Amino acid sequence: MFTKDYECQDKSQIRFYIVEKSIIDDVLAKYFPNIVFEDSDTDLEHTADIDYIGKVGNKGFGIQIRIVRANSKAHEIKPSERMQANFESFEEKYGGKVFIIFSLKVGNKKVIQNKDVLSEIQKEIERLTLLQ
Repeated sequence: MFTKDYECQDKSQIRFYIVEKSIIDDVLAKYFPNIVFEDSDTDLEHTADIDYIGKVGNKGFGIQIRIVRANSKAHEIKPSERMQANFESFEEKYGGKVFIIFSLKVGNKKVIQNKDVLSEIQKEIERLTLLQ
């Protein structure tokens, strides 16, 4: 049923996966209909903090989804040095940047708290398209 190969599929991991999938399928795939979003492989997710890869021809950009609470100040959350190094390695390999999406539950819907990331992703898609 789940495509990610979690070593221990406890309820919290499954819940996170469902939220991640909802953000990809219900928001990003509709906002960027020409982009194919793929689950990252387990190694990439665990070592590089990448949940999904958006494919642009033979290039890709990374998506990391973070679940936040309504009173969180997502704009103040910055990647650690380790994460930043992993993101740079990803960019060297796939050509695209990594974007962190902060997911927030509003009622029964999952929404993106940092909506400005959508325009950043659009610019990256345009940049990667020109590199084809």
